[in-house]
Amino acid sequence: MPIVVDIDVMLAKRKMSVGTLAERVGITPANLAVLKNGRAKAVRFTTLSALCEVLECQPGDLLRWEPDSNTGRPRTTDSAMAAGAEDA
Repeated sequence: MPIVVDIDVMLAKRKMSVGTLAERVGITPANLAVLKNGRAKAVRFTTLSALCEVLECQPGDLLRWEPDSNTGRPRTTDSAMAAGAEDA
């Protein structure tokens, strides 16, 4: 996935455990692990805001974009392909 989640980096910088962060943010450790490990399909702005507040950081400290490793370009979504968009 081209969006990389760097929560583990911020946890290390803040010397905080996943359990402590989950408790302070108000989500389960399992849901935080899904986000931290890059398996989440979405994140609510309220959750992102709470993460930033607890970790004292900006959203860009937690999320970054990387091009698709196979092509070096962003992935084209299925809906864009179905609508006839070309991968230029």
